[in-house]
Amino acid sequence: MSELRWHPLLGEWVATATQRQDRTFFPPEDYCPLCPTKPGKFPTEVPAATYDMVVFENKFPSLQRNPPPPGVEGTELEPVAPSRGECEVVVYTSDHHATLAGASVTRIEHLVHVWRDRTRALEARDDVVHVYPFENKGAAIGVTLSHPHGQIYAYPFVPPVVLREIERANAYRGATDRCLFCDVRDRERDDGRRIVAEEDGWLAYVPFFARYPYETHLVATRCVRALPDLDEREVRGLARILKRVLSGFDALFDLSFPYIMAVHQAPKTADPYHLHIEFYPPMRSATRLKYLAGSEAGAGMFINDTLAEEKAAELRGKIPALAAGEPGRAERR
Repeated sequence: MSELRWHPLLGEWVATATQRQDRTFFPPEDYCPLCPTKPGKFPTEVPAATYDMVVFENKFPSLQRNPPPPGVEGTELEPVAPSRGECEVVVYTSDHHATLAGASVTRIEHLVHVWRDRTRALEARDDVVHVYPFENKGAAIGVTLSHPHGQIYAYPFVPPVVLREIERANAYRGATDRCLFCDVRDRERDDGRRIVAEEDGWLAYVPFFARYPYETHLVATRCVRALPDLDEREVRGLARILKRVLSGFDALFDLSFPYIMAVHQAPKTADPYHLHIEFYPPMRSATRLKYLAGSEAGAGMFINDTLAEEKAAELRGKIPALAAGEPGRAERR
């Protein structure tokens, strides 16, 4: 069963997708569904002996191009709608043991192009309002496949977090005639203590209001709305700053760092907005996790046990420099 149910207390949609209960859970490497299909071996989701980067529809989607009718009847108070939309899987490489942090700048640039192209294609559909690329990495986040991959959700509505950002940006512009995202970014640059990296067209920092110990935002220096609006210089800059920040995460505790990477871009109907990427890493030390407990999950108020200035300095000290035009270290093969 797959459907959207309206939450009247919060004013937002909740997806019910019971088929996801049966999704693959950490299979043996020989049965990884994201690896290439080898001759005479287990047939995977990718019917090719090798590949560079691949995108396909999720086998266990929360949103579907042709969803079934809702399994229950809604009411005026609690309406129900078909779970229309799209859930795609983006597999970064055929190498089962690779990570995005270990990829070359060129490969990460290729991924940004994929995000941009899929945003254009999905936004062309009448039933899609917002396109959201993201990555869940690591068992601490709850992933069920270790092969390096991300996802793209195409929603038939603007999801709550982005909608709230738009509402705040509209209110700020109405009061000041300025972009809220630009002013926050410029305040961070002027302060300097929380900056962790800068590349052509991009600034990375642990925000003043960080909710996670190593929460990091990558913000375009041009007031650009969405991925399709990026020029090639900005695409390259984004790839370089992603490479540096991800490498810094791994160097913090000398391990493959878990995180949620959320690409926040404008819905096709929203203005003003400002393209940015937010990282939510769950680790607060090498052996301790940041859990969302009573205050965060029940009341919606985050409690950060660390100082953003100290965590930014710690992360900044681990982020490597890249020479101009440097492709990044060789990928594992």
